[in-house]
Amino acid sequence: METPDFGIPPRLARRMSMAEQHEYLRTKLSRRRTLVTAGAVAGGLLTGCSGSGSPSTTAASPTARVHGSVVTPFGRHLAFGADPKTQMRISWQVPLTVKRPYIRIGTRPEDLGRKIEAEVRDLHTPGVTGVRPALDQYYLHAALDGLRPGTTYYYGVGHEGFDPAAPERRKTIGTFRTAPASPERFVFTAFGDQGVSKAAEANDHVLLRQDPAFHLHAGDICYANVNGRGEKSDGYDPAFWDLFLKQNEPVTRSVPWMVTTGNHDMEAWYSPDGYGGQLARWSLPASGFDPDRAPGVYAFTYGNVGFVALDANDVSYEIPANFGYTDGKQTAWLDRRLGELRADASVDFIVVFFHHCAYSTSSHASDGGVRDEWLPLFAEHQVDLVINGHNHVYERTDAIRKGEVGRPVPIGGSTDPTRDGTVYVTAGGGGKDLYGFPSGVKESYEGHVTDREWVETFHWTKAKQSAQETVEWSRVRYRGFSLLSVEAESGARPRLKVSALAQSGERIDHFEVRRGA
Repeated sequence: METPDFGIPPRLARRMSMAEQHEYLRTKLSRRRTLVTAGAVAGGLLTGCSGSGSPSTTAASPTARVHGSVVTPFGRHLAFGADPKTQMRISWQVPLTVKRPYIRIGTRPEDLGRKIEAEVRDLHTPGVTGVRPALDQYYLHAALDGLRPGTTYYYGVGHEGFDPAAPERRKTIGTFRTAPASPERFVFTAFGDQGVSKAAEANDHVLLRQDPAFHLHAGDICYANVNGRGEKSDGYDPAFWDLFLKQNEPVTRSVPWMVTTGNHDMEAWYSPDGYGGQLARWSLPASGFDPDRAPGVYAFTYGNVGFVALDANDVSYEIPANFGYTDGKQTAWLDRRLGELRADASVDFIVVFFHHCAYSTSSHASDGGVRDEWLPLFAEHQVDLVINGHNHVYERTDAIRKGEVGRPVPIGGSTDPTRDGTVYVTAGGGGKDLYGFPSGVKESYEGHVTDREWVETFHWTKAKQSAQETVEWSRVRYRGFSLLSVEAESGARPRLKVSALAQSGERIDHFEVRRGA
């Protein structure tokens, strides 16, 4: 198929950064012209929001007014603020514009007297002739501060004409719980690469059975952009976000969903850096180096564990559409933040999560940019656990120190990061189509352990080429939908009890992290 003269030619697109592609689309394309999927960017040919850059904070004028009583909110999703003990962010969606959106909140379901105004952020996406119509999406956000630690709250979302406290709306009331001041034990879950599918929905059911305090999502959230590689076949359908938020609402309405940014989450039309869509749909902790520019970069502490979310698009050699967009500011912030967490006497463990893999043997393999930029900092600050997505499998390394196996960590084993190095987990089995492992390499997981072997794989170099390597750090490999469940314990013998669960609920891997054991 020939590329129309108002698309980005594929050869040009592959040489352009996200900011350059955004500028090209904004200057060359009229909002009234038909857009096509050819010549897409690294997040698909992604089409626009009202305004010239980041999403607006007031709803766009609707084409037809309807009474608020017939507009039903959906897609509720929670996230912590910078302090999970006292801050919660509640977000949701409405299919049409509404007046005076708000949230009701209280500590009893029959008493939702506190009323907080919500902010509206809208996105407009022009249509593609013969493919999809134009779409307006309206996302609402309420910031809850000054909450009590360790407290269950009841809440309802509404707007003029739709009062969640009304008797007929009581079934819409949700709950959440703030972090206790000093929990002795808590569970969190994690995966990446979810999308919209029966498998993704099934993983949500497994997740709920773990009763997690929160969930980490390591990027490639819903796959509204199809390929995420800046190639001619890339495309974008914003309606996937509606399906995604509806699919996950049974979990996200009560379990804070802490997301970061994958390559499929860059959306060029919405903003020069590709993150205007993410800023419209999510309210994440404003604890990173620049929340407006890098929303997927932040940190929070829950109990005795410090968590750091990173945007690996900034350092990826494999998919360079946003390579270097922070001019090194993210890495400098990471160094400072890890140092602060390690100096905090109340923090026993540091968990870092981001999308592109530092160590994996599956289809995307390992990203040399991640290794070059961040692994020295992980070693210096003795990061205890790293969680990635990107490869749609479960894979787990031994403890890695200075690029080599610092200590074998068999299934059921334990490791001490002060001595052995860091364990890296690829938890990319969230629900999107699965990958495999290199030819001849067998799966090896609990109940199906194979002999330890050297694996022929590769990593991406700064020249955007793959360099072959033979490795022995690949300890556990499972080709199936799965998720990570981690139990953190404090006290005299703090530890992280890490388990990987198949979609059946069966455990496929487990190990422990203990510092100074």
